[in-house]
Amino acid sequence: MSAGADGTAGSPRRAAVLGKPIGHSLSPVLHRAAYAALGLDDWRYDRFEADEAALPAFLAGLDASWAGLSLTMPLKRAVIPLLDGISDTAASVEAVNTVVFTGGRRTGENTDIPGIVEALRERGVERVGRAAVLGAGATASSALAALSRICSGEVTAYVRSESRAAEMRGWGERLGVAVTTADWDAAAEAFDAPLVVATTPAGATDHLAGAVPERPGTLFDVLYEPWPTRLAAAWSARGGAVVGGLDLLVHQAVLQVELMTGRAPAPLAAMRAAGEAALAARSTREPAAG
Repeated sequence: MSAGADGTAGSPRRAAVLGKPIGHSLSPVLHRAAYAALGLDDWRYDRFEADEAALPAFLAGLDASWAGLSLTMPLKRAVIPLLDGISDTAASVEAVNTVVFTGGRRTGENTDIPGIVEALRERGVERVGRAAVLGAGATASSALAALSRICSGEVTAYVRSESRAAEMRGWGERLGVAVTTADWDAAAEAFDAPLVVATTPAGATDHLAGAVPERPGTLFDVLYEPWPTRLAAAWSARGGAVVGGLDLLVHQAVLQVELMTGRAPAPLAAMRAAGEAALAARSTREPAAG
């Protein structure tokens, strides 16, 4: 028998990723690879398409075999009123990407924030004096929360509108990060920072590839498909360190597996290998998105 989420032996367990759209999610690949490596043969991980309207009924229909859920957009904030509690990390950005079921309770967690920190630490970035964030929104707020743990100085956010700028400054105040904002048209100025975090959709930073200086610092581009982005490729070509979206995806999934199964450490190498293989297989059978 495998261990349950509380670390004890139990009956077959279930978990899944929810969101809309959800068809391209790599979470099933990563979690199933973890179960195989951990010998959790009676664990099952699926994907379900669900939006905000469908979420309450989905949660109400789960039985005691369920250990947890991974959540993607648009559910990370919509789930909060449906939970019995959330962690301080999740509360800091009002976003839950993980729900764990234990003792009849639904508890929300955010593994994106520590996932960013761990992905950077793996590449040798543990502390920076300043940083820049490209973009705004939910991923950018998680990036700011992660930077609150490793950045000792100012963070400049490059955004497209004053409303987004105000939102990022507000997150900075809430998270204790000194945030200044600049117009998106000046985004190339970000590349002077020792750490640049790109949180924008596919294609949004392509025009910046030619502005990467010689010997740049570290780029954390949260995209993983298509990969490498034009910006990431240019960054590497000029000698800069690049952390990619798959690094984040794997590290946040590692934490999810540990929370849901009660087994630690989760098999990082096996999960990364499975993710890389899945992306390679996709690239040979379909055109890249974006």
